[in-house]
Amino acid sequence: MCSPNLSPLRGKLASPENAYAVAVQLRAAGGAEQFVVSTGDPMQPFRVSGEPPVGQEQFLALVA
Repeated sequence: MCSPNLSPLRGKLASPENAYAVAVQLRAAGGAEQFVVSTGDPMQPFRVSGEPPVGQEQFLALVA
């Protein structure tokens, strides 16, 4: 998941599991549903958003 030129720690921190944990925390704090999406970008392979995925992003999870 992590490019050889990037820190191995990035691979751990930028994991789908971490993104899901952030989504759960945001949902609990703000009450709005959160989407976990795969971006295809090695610098930010997963992200959490209050909006559905766009473009080439892929839906992974919805925390509702």
